[in-house]
Amino acid sequence: MLTDQIKALAQDCSKELIAIRRHLHQHPELSFEETATAAYIREKLHSWVGIPLEGIQPLCDTGTVVLLRGEAAGEENTHCIALRADIDALPIKEANEVPYCSVNEGIMHACGHDVHTTCLLGAAKILYALRAHWSGCIKLIFQQGEEKHPGGAFLLTAAGVLENPKVEAIFGTHCDPDMPVGTVGFCPAYCMASADEIYLSVQGQGGHAARPHTLTDTILAAAQILVALQQIVARRANPLTPTVLTFGKIYSDGGATNVVPDSVHLHGTLRTFDETWRKQAYTLIEQIAKQTAATFGASVELDIPEGYPALYNAPALCAQTQAIAQNYLQSSGGSAIDIPPRMGGEDFSFYAQKVPACFYRIGTKKEGATALHTATFDIDESALPLYAGLLADIATQSLKNL
Repeated sequence: MLTDQIKALAQDCSKELIAIRRHLHQHPELSFEETATAAYIREKLHSWVGIPLEGIQPLCDTGTVVLLRGEAAGEENTHCIALRADIDALPIKEANEVPYCSVNEGIMHACGHDVHTTCLLGAAKILYALRAHWSGCIKLIFQQGEEKHPGGAFLLTAAGVLENPKVEAIFGTHCDPDMPVGTVGFCPAYCMASADEIYLSVQGQGGHAARPHTLTDTILAAAQILVALQQIVARRANPLTPTVLTFGKIYSDGGATNVVPDSVHLHGTLRTFDETWRKQAYTLIEQIAKQTAATFGASVELDIPEGYPALYNAPALCAQTQAIAQNYLQSSGGSAIDIPPRMGGEDFSFYAQKVPACFYRIGTKKEGATALHTATFDIDESALPLYAGLLADIATQSLKNL
């Protein structure tokens, strides 16, 4: 069976996968700055996987796309599916004491994108080696800039990555340090929230704190705005519609305890699953912020650049993929489980707006490691051959089912 061949090849390249992941982890690059990372990926696709250079296409600078064609004799399959991995890192100073610790100061693969990239490279190796045993087209997308607006997925879809040939289904993975290796999680329909950034500035005439009657208290106005905006979640959102409105950063242009600044800046995020409500919330944020500021004689400047939409997993495709994963994992004691939606955001959602999509979680739990986006995040590296093989199996089985 093709699945057994995939498993064997995945195990055969486990040492190479660990080496690749450690190299990527040691040399992380920020969103849209992944020049060395992209060059490394392209070199591995050629020298390790064996793909001719002309088949490795840069897209939008640091993105890379490869189209693999199956060559199974006697089979006609013109369908095309896509596999996506994100390649960027985060502005976090790594605190792990490991040989493969980041050498780029203040930058770390704290979200597992090095793992996603490694697994896709491993899947590429397997699929290319076994191309005589499957038919159809598999598009490999090594995507830049997942962590930063407007999102690499937005740019790549605009550049036509899902066309020529047209992609009929797309698959993506994400590390989950709370699940053990061998456990894979699926969530049909809306599985991740939309993610918008909020930039709000309260403006006024500051002055000496001992003369409050002569100034605009921008600090107090900002505090009241923060409290008032929470009424959007508490009283304006449908209780059945998950909504998060959180401000994670407040700062001012002042620098003394006895000076009220001319401006106070608040940065936050809005999360929900309902696209109609999402747009309504934009309007409410603006109305409440401006009305509240006006009662203090202040004004508001507001910018909410439209971020990532909610991520929708096509239910039928998700169920089909979960069944493929269960079959692949069960012989080694693993399982494909149901998991609940999360309020985190993912630019994979831009692909899911265009074609049926399945985004699933891969267990990478390592004793002593911490959560995603922390300085001591790490993985159990036995996950690499397992999930590289799973990705290849999902690709070939999904082509058969189209």
